[in-house]
Amino acid sequence: MRKVLIVGAGQSGLQLALTLQAEQYDVTLVSAQTPEQIRGGRVLSTQSMYYQTLEIERRHGLGLWDDTAPHLTGLRVSVAGPDGERAIDWTAPLKDYALSIDQRVKMPAWMELFTERGGTLVHRALTVAELDDMAGDHDLVVVAAGKGELASLFERDPQRSPYAEPQRALSAAYVRGVPGDRDDSSAARFNALAGLGEVISYPGLTLDGACEILLLEGVPGGPLDAFGDRPEPQQQWERMLGLLRRHCPWEHERFADAELTDDGATLAGAVTPQVSKPIGQLPSGRLVLGLGDSVVLNDPVTGQGANAACHAAQIYLDSIVEHGEDAFDWDWMQRTFDRYWDVAQHITSWANAALQPPPPHVLDIFGAAMQLPAVGERFADGFANPDDMTAWFLDPEASEAFIARCAAA
Repeated sequence: MRKVLIVGAGQSGLQLALTLQAEQYDVTLVSAQTPEQIRGGRVLSTQSMYYQTLEIERRHGLGLWDDTAPHLTGLRVSVAGPDGERAIDWTAPLKDYALSIDQRVKMPAWMELFTERGGTLVHRALTVAELDDMAGDHDLVVVAAGKGELASLFERDPQRSPYAEPQRALSAAYVRGVPGDRDDSSAARFNALAGLGEVISYPGLTLDGACEILLLEGVPGGPLDAFGDRPEPQQQWERMLGLLRRHCPWEHERFADAELTDDGATLAGAVTPQVSKPIGQLPSGRLVLGLGDSVVLNDPVTGQGANAACHAAQIYLDSIVEHGEDAFDWDWMQRTFDRYWDVAQHITSWANAALQPPPPHVLDIFGAAMQLPAVGERFADGFANPDDMTAWFLDPEASEAFIARCAAA
């Protein structure tokens, strides 16, 4: 039985551990926190998963929340005009529902499932030296930890990393008491505020039931970049409400009476988008393969983090199983990452483009969607199929031709 060591218990690390376990691999999983610590801590992320990746989870028996989590069934896009009101506003249905599961719910449940099935779960924050000590007892070491000392194992790839610093200041809150309007309470909402950033929200499942997740993406130095002092949860929520009142009043109307779901229901920070080279070398010379955020980290503006992690874990699973008893050498590691990059490059291109002011053709797309439902529906489906976003949404000529076809129809 081949032995695999996985460091990092997020979406990609846990998914790979559970699916390799089902293929009869001897898997050791290292997590810096216990399930109890995760459940009792602050929210870890915002996340939404669409039908393509939900189906991957279901195939492996990991889709545990279809019957309990709110179904996200549409997308509402609003663009603020010069007067601060919505100049563009439309809603499109999703082809199939999406889900957002608080990682404080999902990751502990998957960790407990892993141990119930006989997996070895180690609770430690490893140093590079400690990882090197453990690596010698395993056929393959995968690092799925995007932060801390282990992240230094993977060198930044400058050709694929156009940004050297965060492009947004992030603040998130999980709340309840948000009324629906216009019968689209199950829709995700994307609000573009010119020069300021984005206001994004969608329904989700948290520790004690349904909630609404709100994410403010603030241009650095702008009004939405207001959380550098890392305020306590209630103070952060009140500050977020104040920003909505001034800069996104239609969303403030929805959230004005909402309350935090729990004492750990806020998060503030920033992400530097980065693609790293996928192979790290330990002091002993042993090789480790990067997975998930450790090698491809994007800003959450397009909501693709959990989806990218799911695709990565599935691709790595297939590559490991197909490799049989052969050595997990440098060439195999590079080929495995390259298979993932075939998917991730579209996610990264879209996310990086979304951090720039929208070019004229994007505003044309959003405007056309108000009159041509097929335009909005194709954009909404791009969240499940990011490769389609690079095929038309990021291409001025392709988007113009598509709009023309829709208008003619």
